[in-house]
Amino acid sequence: MKLLLDEMYPPALAQALGASGIEAVTATELGLAGWSDTDLLAAAATYGYVLFTENVADFARIAAECLTAGGHHSGVLIALSSRFSRRPGGIHAIAAAVHDVADQRLEDRLVYLEHVSV
Repeated sequence: MKLLLDEMYPPALAQALGASGIEAVTATELGLAGWSDTDLLAAAATYGYVLFTENVADFARIAAECLTAGGHHSGVLIALSSRFSRRPGGIHAIAAAVHDVADQRLEDRLVYLEHVSV
């Protein structure tokens, strides 16, 4: 799995995911900071990244519009801010939740991450 982290996520999350075997890069690292959400989802699809975000309001709509128009995307993982913290203490929980869905087929899907018992 390759993840493109929305720009609200710190590089430390990408590093932690990478150390655990998940290829991850931030939007900022790819020079995509400030891009519209629609363009960010398109860039993720173009480069084969699953988009990782907490922005369910925009990305649920954009992903649905993409599919309705006959397009495709690589998938969207949603880590709701009410469930997961972006702060350093929350990185382990996010990484565990990502690993829990890493073997699933995510293309054209929007998946809400859940906490995993460790």
